[in-house]
Amino acid sequence: MHLFVDISSHGFGHLAITAPVLDALAKIAPNLRLTVRTRLARQLLVQRIHVPFELIEASTDFGYVMIDATHIDLPASAAAYRQAHADWPGRVSAEARFLASRKPDLVLTNVSYLPLAGAALAGVPSLNWADLFAHFFGDEPWAASIHAEMLAAYRAAQSFLRVTPGMPMPQLGNVVKIGPIAAIGQKHELDAGVGVGAKLGGDQAILIAMGGIAHRLPLEQWPRLPGLRWLVAADWHCQHPDAIAFESFGLNFSDLLCSVDAVITKPGYGTFTEAAYNGTPVLYQRRTDWPEQDCLIEWLGQHGNAREVAAEALQTGELAASLGLLRQQAAISRPQASGAAEAAAQILSLMAG
Repeated sequence: MHLFVDISSHGFGHLAITAPVLDALAKIAPNLRLTVRTRLARQLLVQRIHVPFELIEASTDFGYVMIDATHIDLPASAAAYRQAHADWPGRVSAEARFLASRKPDLVLTNVSYLPLAGAALAGVPSLNWADLFAHFFGDEPWAASIHAEMLAAYRAAQSFLRVTPGMPMPQLGNVVKIGPIAAIGQKHELDAGVGVGAKLGGDQAILIAMGGIAHRLPLEQWPRLPGLRWLVAADWHCQHPDAIAFESFGLNFSDLLCSVDAVITKPGYGTFTEAAYNGTPVLYQRRTDWPEQDCLIEWLGQHGNAREVAAEALQTGELAASLGLLRQQAAISRPQASGAAEAAAQILSLMAG
């Protein structure tokens, strides 16, 4: 059986949802042939997708044009959507021809709607771009036809597997609700096997991970907080004396998240669910006018240890009090992540039917 998978490159959350489903599907369908289309780097994909796949380096959606991880460039996003739909029938026809040439048994998308318009498909998202489009541009006179084309594409799917937590999606009649999806990491001792100058020496490790959207925090301006070390991306080239490049530990993201004492992030499906299931406390900054975040924050409040922090605190580094209160929260028993197996069973049923 051949499954064609389209994964949005808008951050890392879409991959975090999709990869556990593909791994679960491969366990119950060992003869699965897998093709993945995305702009995400192969190195990132193989850290999460643990079965062989063919990679097509291309993207069929852009999601939204981001200023940084918490702010959308609305004018640029509006222009991009208008350009994408300028010849929508032509794009759909081209996509249908492309998919036909690959001869898949099913197409799975998270969460681009162009493939949905071109074939019989399934989707496994926590949101859809049509609902967000209506939220941001619903009052614009040019938006109605684009929104209608987006909805028609999503409604064309055989099943729309909406993971928990997720937006309600009342305008879609093909929604099948499934449980949460999260990769479970393996806890490592972070003092082991790292380079000179990178040992933690018993300090607490605080991971800063903003979900795959460029968002550099001004760590050089942060004060030194005794007993804390900041784990940041190597490409920040951070000069703070307590900063360590998290790549130096040689761990995939799920193992790293499982091994740290807390994570600083913004509301996003993958980081929130993986933090809850791996027992990692979360300090988060709200995103500016992002509709999906409310259901994510509510869910994490029930299933994990979390505390909101103001954007100003992430500029100044005044985080000692917030991290202290976060550590004082009583531990919450970890829930079960049932969504990947549920999605895999649904997808296999569609492929076999």
